[in-house]
Amino acid sequence: MGIMKIGIIGAGNIGGNLTRRLTALGHDVSVANSRGPHTLTALAEETGATPVPVEEAARGAEIVVVTVPQKRVPDLPSGVLDGAAEGVAVIDTGNYYPQQRDGRIAGIEDEGLTESRWTERHLGHPVIKAFNGTYAQDILDRPRPAGAPDRMALPVAGDDEAAKTKVRALIDELGFDTVDAGGIDDSWRQQPDTPVYGLREGVDGVTKALAEASPERPAAFRG
Repeated sequence: MGIMKIGIIGAGNIGGNLTRRLTALGHDVSVANSRGPHTLTALAEETGATPVPVEEAARGAEIVVVTVPQKRVPDLPSGVLDGAAEGVAVIDTGNYYPQQRDGRIAGIEDEGLTESRWTERHLGHPVIKAFNGTYAQDILDRPRPAGAPDRMALPVAGDDEAAKTKVRALIDELGFDTVDAGGIDDSWRQQPDTPVYGLREGVDGVTKALAEASPERPAAFRG
């Protein structure tokens, strides 16, 4: 794939471990969080990533990962993706946990938007939904070479085919297969409490789980 400039917004478990893996693969990673670059010194020293303010995370980036709590998406600075490379692919790793963390979000519950469609509207840019059902530790512990019998597959949803192709290639480089889970309006198939969410299986298992999902939002994930 060659070396890419990648911006990561959110330095929690997923954001931190993607920073670790992507820098190890040689990519040029900028990482930001809501508390400021000074709080990311340890991660930067460990990985060689560049800590930046949120407003600068996407600057020049070919891929931007947005990995913040769902309720925090509207708090991201307006124009947070300004200055990204042309054709930037934006990965949304988010999940809506109304009872556990996020409170009730009307657009998701009343309008029936998928979680990523709601995020996309706030960002003003198409997103690719990936890593939302992946255990953060698996990003470090479970990469496998292509063709390995125990290689995990991740569902990837999105409307922008070029961006989706770029994201799927990056996930392959990280050591995981992918399954095309359709467009963002289909991405309910990989939201919390669906069969694929947290599934540690290969392409066949993930494909089957996506097909078995119900569009009905489970009670435990309603606000």
